[in-house]
Amino acid sequence: MSSSSSSTPGKSGKPGKTGTAATAATATTTARTAATAKAVKAPKAESHLAMVRRARRINRELAEVYPYAHPELDFRNPFELLVATVLSAQTTDLRVNQTTPALFAAYPTPEDMAAAVPEEMEEIIRPTGFFRAKTKSLLGLSAALRDEFGGEVPGRLEDLVKLPGVGRKTANVVLGNAFGVPGITVDTHFGRLVRRWKWTDEEDPVKVEAVVAGIFPKSEWTMLSHRVVFHGRRICHARKPACGACPIAPLCPSYGEGETDPEKAGKLLKYEMGGYPGQRLSPPADYPGKPAPALGAG
Repeated sequence: MSSSSSSTPGKSGKPGKTGTAATAATATTTARTAATAKAVKAPKAESHLAMVRRARRINRELAEVYPYAHPELDFRNPFELLVATVLSAQTTDLRVNQTTPALFAAYPTPEDMAAAVPEEMEEIIRPTGFFRAKTKSLLGLSAALRDEFGGEVPGRLEDLVKLPGVGRKTANVVLGNAFGVPGITVDTHFGRLVRRWKWTDEEDPVKVEAVVAGIFPKSEWTMLSHRVVFHGRRICHARKPACGACPIAPLCPSYGEGETDPEKAGKLLKYEMGGYPGQRLSPPADYPGKPAPALGAG
């Protein structure tokens, strides 16, 4: 999911690049780092201070690579972001974005959604998987918003996590991108990369959040989350990271876990980095890639 606090949904507030320019910039950065990356090795005894400095430099480098980083769920208001984030569990943001237009057309407000016939909602959100459990959560959170919060999504963590189907990760997504409240979103990509970068070896998302929060100023938390997730989805993949095409390779103690040949690594790039559509049907104006296709489109 913009400024540092992402107070404007889906906008990064920075000049965009064309897809060609973004690709060229990536190629230039890759060429510049490829030679030095070969010499990178995991530090034998990196001090905490050195790790913090390296982590902050990674964040600065990622800000240059992804100046357009944003939440990859389509939404127009806090309610839509909350619902979309709940639906995103165990599926892709793309599949959620392809599903929510019909969902919000049928149930545009918490009051409408709370009154939905469960079987009808299940049919709409079926493409996202686990549709029965998700329907139960959406009905429950919508009723809670209607009955306890006057039909409005609350802007406090302690209120959000009380809603059915809403955990700390979902709450931080909504707070950071709909309310401008800084938060760190520890999804699978974020946790995987911060461990790969040796910022922490914690596995528990709450502990990971606490460690990373201690490394960066609060003003960076929301955009840091977007940049790390963007990098994980586009370059630093779980099974085969594109090390040879990675612009932060010289800062990575895990360099070499993936493909190091620049040409072969370049073929592993995804979304706009590889010249393919992104996950949003309605991306921000400064997104340099192609919008995703609607459900059923070719």
